[in-house]
Amino acid sequence: MSGSASGFAHDPADRHAGDPAAGSPLGRFLEQHGLASYEALCERAAADPDWFWPAVMAFHRLHFFRPFDQLLDVSKGPQWAQWCLGGTTNLAWNCLDRTIASGRGEHPAIEWEGENGERRLLDYRELASLSRRASGGLHDLGVGRGDVVGLYMPMLPETIAAYLAIVGIGAIALPMFSGFGPQAIAERLADAEAKAVVTADFSWRRGKRIEMLDAIDAAAGSVPSLQHVIVVEREPGKARFESTGRHRAWRELIADAAEMAPVELPAETTAMIVYTSGTTGKPKGTVHTHCGFMTKAALDFGLVLDLRPEDRLLWMSDMGWLTGPILAVAVPLVGATMLLAEGVPDHPEPGRLWRLVQDYRISYLGVAPTMIRAFMQQPDNPAGRYALDSLRVSAATGEPWTPEAWSWFRKEIGRERVPLLNYSGGTEIGGGIVAGTVLHPDIEPCAFAGPIPGMGAVVVDEAGRPVGSGEVGELALTTPSIGLTRGFWRDPDRYIESYWSKLPGLWVHGDFASIDARGFWYIHGRSDDTIKIAGKRTGPAEIEGVLLATGRLAEAAAVGLPDPVKGATVVCVCVPARGVAPGPEVAAELREAVVAALGSSFRPGELLFVADLPKTRTMKIMRRLVRSLLLQEPTGDLSGLVNPESLAELKTLAARIGAAAGGVAQDRA
Repeated sequence: MSGSASGFAHDPADRHAGDPAAGSPLGRFLEQHGLASYEALCERAAADPDWFWPAVMAFHRLHFFRPFDQLLDVSKGPQWAQWCLGGTTNLAWNCLDRTIASGRGEHPAIEWEGENGERRLLDYRELASLSRRASGGLHDLGVGRGDVVGLYMPMLPETIAAYLAIVGIGAIALPMFSGFGPQAIAERLADAEAKAVVTADFSWRRGKRIEMLDAIDAAAGSVPSLQHVIVVEREPGKARFESTGRHRAWRELIADAAEMAPVELPAETTAMIVYTSGTTGKPKGTVHTHCGFMTKAALDFGLVLDLRPEDRLLWMSDMGWLTGPILAVAVPLVGATMLLAEGVPDHPEPGRLWRLVQDYRISYLGVAPTMIRAFMQQPDNPAGRYALDSLRVSAATGEPWTPEAWSWFRKEIGRERVPLLNYSGGTEIGGGIVAGTVLHPDIEPCAFAGPIPGMGAVVVDEAGRPVGSGEVGELALTTPSIGLTRGFWRDPDRYIESYWSKLPGLWVHGDFASIDARGFWYIHGRSDDTIKIAGKRTGPAEIEGVLLATGRLAEAAAVGLPDPVKGATVVCVCVPARGVAPGPEVAAELREAVVAALGSSFRPGELLFVADLPKTRTMKIMRRLVRSLLLQEPTGDLSGLVNPESLAELKTLAARIGAAAGGVAQDRA
C-alpha cells in the first residue's frame, strides 16, 4: 500500500461546535466505505484485515517509499506476526516531511510552558529543522541504524525533536521515565546496549530542581556500551559539565551538523523499545516498528479518538509512559498542535491544568482517572474559576474510572457537553484495545463504546470460551494487531510465557472485562489481582468502587491476604477524602457498604488508612505491591513508582498488623 506525500484526510477548516460527531474522521471513514455503524466496521475489520489496515493507511495517506508486497505474514505463528513485507517507510518522515508537504509547515506543532511560566513555540518547519539537525549530529557521532539511543528527558520541544531524530536515521529510541533513579536507568540502558543517551541537565517538579544529568552520570559506569551523553542545557552558559569526552552539549550537536532527512527503511525496522515494570522480575522491553507504531497511532488517535488537525492537545504525560511516544507520533501525523507542560497538573497553582486549558485554548484534553480523583479532593474546586469553553473532546486512560469521578469530570470540566472517550490498552499493544468514540454520546459512565477495530478483542472464561452478557472474564485478542509488540527485547521465552501461554491461540492481556446488554465494554482491573474468598471471585475494582461511592475516601486498594479458614480475607488500604478523619465509625460504615453491595463474604478484615497509595508513572495503583508489602514479601522492581515515599507507611502498617501467609501470624495492634 502506498500513500501520497501530500494532502490530508482532514479539513483543517472544519469546526463543528454543536454536534461533537459532526465532521468526525471516524464518521467520514464509515461513510467512505459504506459502513452503517462502528460495530459494522469492527465486524468487517475482523473478517478482512487485508482490507482494513491498508484502508487506515490510505485514509491518513501514510507514505511508503516502496509499497509493501504482503500485509501480514503469520507463517511463524500469530505470536511472531510480520507486517508490510517488502515495503519501506519511515515514521519520522511521515510525522514531519509528509505533514509539511500537505501545507502544514507554518502551523504550530509544539507550544511549551515551563513550570516557571517560560514559553516557547515551534511550527512544523522549525520542528523538522531541529529534528534534522539532531539527526545529522547523531550521525556525525557514529550513531546509525540499529543503535539504541536512550531518551531521559522532561517534556521539552527538544524531547520530541530528539525522538523523531533518532527514529529518522534508523536508530532505536529508548524512552525512559524522567523520574527514574540511576539504577533503573542503568538497567534499561545496559539491557538494550545503548550507544548514546539524550538528557537534560535538570528539570523542575513542584518547585524542586531535579538533577537529571547527575542521574545519567551515576548510571553510566554500569553501561559499558554507552559512548555519548548528549545534554540539553536548560540555562545555556551556566553548564555544570564539560562538553568533552563522553559529554556533548545539544546546542553544539545541532550547531555543527548539516540537516539529515529521515532515511528509507524496511517497514518492520525497530523504531522503539519501551520497558514496562511489574512488581516482580526485571523490566520487559517491548519492541515497536516503524510501520506498526505509526499505523496504530493513526488508527487510535486520528480515527477512533477523533484527534483533528485543528485541535490543540494537552495530555500531561512522560516519554517513559507509552502515551508520551504515542502523542509524539499521533499529533504530527494528524498535523495538530500539542502543548507540552513541564511539571505536574496542580503546581505552582492548584488549578494549573485548567489554567493551561484556558490560556492555550485547548480543544483536546487527556487525563487519568487517578488525577481526576485527586482534583476532586481540592477545596473550592479551582476548575470553576477558569473558562473551559475551548474544549471539544476529552480522553482518559490509566486506572478504571469510578462513576463518581466520571460524573464529576463530565459536569465540572466538560460542562455536560464535552465527550469523554475512555481508552485502555497497554505498552505491549502499542496503544489501545478498547475505546469510546464521538459516535457514542450516550455511553454509560466508566464504559467503552467497544473494541478498537482490527484488535480481535474478546472476553473469555478460563477455558477460552466467550462469556455471556454482563459476565466478567479475561480480555483477550484472537488475532495479532499491527501495533502489537514484536516480542520482548532479547527475551522471546518470557514474551510467550507472559501473553500467549495461558490460553492456546489467544493473547491474554491480563485485564478483567465484561460486555453489557447494550454492547458497551468495561474494564475491571488486572485479572492477576483477583480476590477469591470462599469459592467466590471478584476483582478489586468492584470492592473499591463500593468504598469510593461512600464519599469517605479519595482512593482505595483492595487486596486478598491468606486466611486459614476462608482461603483469603479482604484488606482495604484507603486514603481518606478531604475533611474525613478516619476512625472506628468510618471503618464500620465502609465495611457495611461492602457487605450491602457484595455480601458478607467480602467484608473487609482490615481497613488501613494511609496518606497515599503506591502508583506507577501511568498513575495506576500498584495493588500487587500493596499485597507484597502487607505480606512482608520481596517487592521486586520498584523503578516504575512515581511516589516511592508512599512505601514507608505501608511497611509500618505491615509490621504492625502482621501477615497471615504461610501460617505465620503476628500480634495485631
